[in-house]
Formats: sequence, C-alpha cells, structure tokens
Amino acid sequence: MVAEGLLLPDWPCPAGVRACQTTRQGGLSEGPYHSFNLADHVGDAPAAVATNRTRLRELAQLPGEPRWLAQVHGTTVLDAAAASAATPCADASYSQRPGEVCVVLTADCLPLLLCRRDASAVAAVHAGWRGLQAGVIEQTIIRAGEGDWLAWLGPAIGPQAFEVGEEVYAAFVDEDAAASAAFVANRPGHWLADLYALARMRLARVGVTAVYGGQYCSHRQAELFYSYRRDGITGRMASLIWLV
Repeated sequence: MVAEGLLLPDWPCPAGVRACQTTRQGGLSEGPYHSFNLADHVGDAPAAVATNRTRLRELAQLPGEPRWLAQVHGTTVLDAAAASAATPCADASYSQRPGEVCVVLTADCLPLLLCRRDASAVAAVHAGWRGLQAGVIEQTIIRAGEGDWLAWLGPAIGPQAFEVGEEVYAAFVDEDAAASAAFVANRPGHWLADLYALARMRLARVGVTAVYGGQYCSHRQAELFYSYRRDGITGRMASLIWLV
C-alpha cells in the first residue's frame, strides 16, 4: 500500500515493530532527483534533502533521526546503538532497543528489512549483488543474533531488467551451483539476474524462510522508484525499520 509517499510493507510483523519504504513521490527535490530524494551524496541540493528528511520523520512518525549509513557494497553490519554523529561506513544496521531507526538507501540494489517474530530485534540491509555474494545477509544475522526472523524484500531492479556479465554469474555459481536458478541467459556472455531469488537463497542459508515482498521493479516502475541503471543521475529511496 502506498500512502503519502510511503509504501507500507505487506508482512505479518509483530505489534512492536514499525517499518516503511519511501517512493520517489512526496518530496521537494527537482530535476533528476524529483521528488522525494533522501540521499545527501548524489548531487541534490542540500536544502532539498534536509527538507525531505524532515518530511520523512513527520510522515513516518519516526521516534528520532534514522541511523544513516555511508554504503559501500560491503558486509559491515553496525549496531545502531553504537552509531556516532558521523555517518559510518556500513551496509546494514540492527537494533535491539526501541527508538533506534535502522535505514538503508537504494535505487536498484535490494533493500531488505528483518524483524524477529518476538519483536526483540530489527535490521535493515543494503544488498546489491556484491553485498549479496559477499554475505551481507549472513553477517547481519550473525551480528543481530539467531532467532525466528521475518524478512521483507523492498523495491529492487527486477529479473527482467537486471542484465549482468559473466563475472557476476560466475561469482555466485562458482560458490553455489544452485544459484544458477536465479540467472537466465540473455545474450552471449550476459545474463538476467534475479536479486530477489538470490536473496531468498541466502536467507534460507541462515534459516530465514518467512520472506515477503519482492514484487517490485525499480527499473520499470519509474513513476514510483528511482533507478540508477535507468537514469544514471537520480535520487535514492529509504527503507526503514524500528522497535517501539
């Protein structure tokens, strides 16, 4: 469901968890960042980003400023309670305390939200193909702790639009032959890759089988989502989760 620039995940999260996903609608950014860009590193006017972030806090009724990350397509997972005033380099964060908002920014990479069924922990993960292959999902579960986790897959580039080269195919399949099921040969040396399927495989490795979402395509749904591959210069959406 989309309301006032926010998409609300359709998953059976417990009462003590709140989560939301922004779209590109509902903000004040102009030009290629139109309109609800939340990223301050993509060339958008700083004043517009600041206003959009203020609007996000109001729309989502956030308990505080999200724990923004400097994402680098790696596997570093941050305890949101330990976040400093500076923006730390990490590609996932988790929280076991109320009021700490975990967030990741995306525009084709897969945003993944996690919560324990007993509402004892939540996490947000930035999972592009590099992070997926390197194990960012597994590292998040290790850091946040095993348990009965639910996962929601937010808007990413879809399997009909994400063409990759032989090196991406090999990176996954050489490690796990079963990953070949997430690739379809498209033209010589190129494959269509399914980030959602790859994420489900990685989640299953760490025992997470209650997985929801995964029906979007940031590349094709231009009215709703930013896409770096489609537009080059563009904004970023935010995926947020916190305990209450």
